[in-house]
Amino acid sequence: MMKWSELVERLALTPIAISDPCVDPTLDGCAALNQAGPGTLSFVESAQRAGQIETTQASALVLPPDTDLQALATARGIAWFAIEHPRYGFAQALACFYQPWRLPLNCHPTARVDASAQLGTGVGVGAYAVIQAEVSIGNEVHIHPHVVIYPGATIGDRTILHANCVIHERTMIGADCVIHSGAVIGAEGFGFVPVADQAHRWHPMPQSGQAILEDQVVVGCNTTIDRPAVGETRIGAGTKIDNLVQIGHGCQIGADSLICAQVGLAGATKLGQQVILAGQVGISGQVTLGDRTTVAAQSGVHQSLAPDSKVAGYPAMDHRLWLRAMAAIKKLPQLGQRVKGLEQKIAQLFASD
Repeated sequence: MMKWSELVERLALTPIAISDPCVDPTLDGCAALNQAGPGTLSFVESAQRAGQIETTQASALVLPPDTDLQALATARGIAWFAIEHPRYGFAQALACFYQPWRLPLNCHPTARVDASAQLGTGVGVGAYAVIQAEVSIGNEVHIHPHVVIYPGATIGDRTILHANCVIHERTMIGADCVIHSGAVIGAEGFGFVPVADQAHRWHPMPQSGQAILEDQVVVGCNTTIDRPAVGETRIGAGTKIDNLVQIGHGCQIGADSLICAQVGLAGATKLGQQVILAGQVGISGQVTLGDRTTVAAQSGVHQSLAPDSKVAGYPAMDHRLWLRAMAAIKKLPQLGQRVKGLEQKIAQLFASD
C-alpha cells in the first residue's frame, strides 16, 4: 500500500496538471476503469470514457490533458494527474504494485550445468535446466525450469529465460531480453535443395549460421526464430515479438519493431526500424519493408514496401485503398441485382426489335 502522493513521487513523471493535494487516498493496486474499486488506480485515454469516470469506484486516475475529464474527476473527489500518454503512466504505476515472481539466486540441485559453462554473478537456474558446453551466461540472468541451452550460446545480463524455452547452439542473446515459455531460438532453418536427377527428393542444406537477438528483445510463448544456412538471423534492439510467431532463417528485423501473434516471416525477409505487423500477417521471402511500415491484420505482403507505408489486405495494398475496396465489396450483392436487372432490360429491348 502507498499514498497517492507517494506514488506520484516514485513515478518521477512531470504531470501537465494534478489534482488538489488535499485529496490523497491510500492505494493498494491497479485495475481497469470499469472494474476498479476503492483503493485502486486506473487510467483514462480519451474523452470517450467520460461516462465511466462518472461511475468508476477508483480512488485515483491517470488522465489525458483534457480539462473536462479533470473537472469530472475532481467533482467526484478522485485524485488524478494528467500526462500526454496516460497508458504509459499507468504502466509505470502498475510496476510499483506488481513485480513478477523471480527465481532464487542459486542453481537448483537437479539442474545440469557443464563444467565449461561460464555463469555470471546473481544467476538463478531452475529445476532440470540444462546448460551445455561453452555457454556464457551474464550477470543476474534467470533461467527457469526445463530450459535447455545448447553449446556455445551467449546470454546477456539480466535476461530472463522462461520455462521450457530452448536456445540452440551459438545463439547470441543480448542484455535485458525476455524469452517466454516454449520459444525456440536458433533452431535449424527450413532449408532443402532438390537432389540432382532425382525428382521429388530433397537434400538438407546445413544450417551453419546463427541467431542473434540484440538488447531488450522480448519473444513470446511458442515463437520460433530460425538460424540460416550461412550468416545470421538478427532481431534488432527493443523489438517485441508476440506468441506463435515464425521468423524464418536469415530474416533481419530492425530496432523497436512490433510483431503480433501468428505472424509468419519467410526466409530472408528484412524489416526496417519501428515496423508494426498486426496479427496473422504473412510476408513472403526476400521482401524488404521500410522503416515505420504498418501492416494490418491478416494481410499478405509479396512485394517490398517503402518507408512509412500503411497497407492492408491480400495481396496487401495501400490501407486507404483497401478500406474503399472493402466498402465496395459490401455493395456487391446489390450491384449484382442491378446488373441482372439491366441485362433483363437489354434482352427485352433486343427482343422487341
